[in-house]
Amino acid sequence: WANLGGESGKIKPAPTLAAQIGLPESSDPPENNPMSESPLFVLLIFGGALYLFKLWWDDYKAWKSGNPNERALPGATGVPSLALWIGAIGAVFLVLVETGGELALGVSGEQTNITAIMLLAFLGAGIIEELVFRGYLVVTNKGRTALILSVVGFSLLFALAHYQYYTDFGSPGEETRFALVLDPKSLWSLLLLFLNSLWFYTVRFFKWNPRQSLLPCFVAHISSNLAVFVVKALQGHVTALF
Repeated sequence: WANLGGESGKIKPAPTLAAQIGLPESSDPPENNPMSESPLFVLLIFGGALYLFKLWWDDYKAWKSGNPNERALPGATGVPSLALWIGAIGAVFLVLVETGGELALGVSGEQTNITAIMLLAFLGAGIIEELVFRGYLVVTNKGRTALILSVVGFSLLFALAHYQYYTDFGSPGEETRFALVLDPKSLWSLLLLFLNSLWFYTVRFFKWNPRQSLLPCFVAHISSNLAVFVVKALQGHVTALF
């Protein structure tokens, strides 16, 4: 889909954003990414995320009205607006750190290519993953030590769950192969995934969020994913609409 007609030469692909503004483009071909080739799957992810957020928002409104739902989703409480800004700024800063590290390592061009419709998946992930990790995958009633250990442990799980450098999808029709890659690019990405998760947990459990609301976590994660999308677009890794 990303190279519709490009290989045959009959249809010239539209120039990427990087080409339009004069930035260098990636010379790598688009990745064989099943998700980027399935707009329906992306729309399902986005729709599911919107539905979950509606359920969370209904629980939040019930809390705000003084009649909290006994079976409410995690973190459906109010939060000072300052926490939203802190979460977003910190998340964007980490994306800039990651981008700077990739440039310093000379591996920026090794990023995966995506299609523009993946932005919807990025937004949906900011809701679904926060409900799962910052909402449920954390120990909150066993003391501070248990909380910290669970945050570190589940942050490692979060990083590994997003870590794409141990899979090789190969050519279409081939079996997926698993091989752990520990080069500078993959280690740097793994470290930043871990730090991002630590930040999202911090946004929920630090003192600027006294009711441990998930709302600043949603804002921080979505801000991070939006920043990643913008960086990819500027560097020529957003290759087509879908």
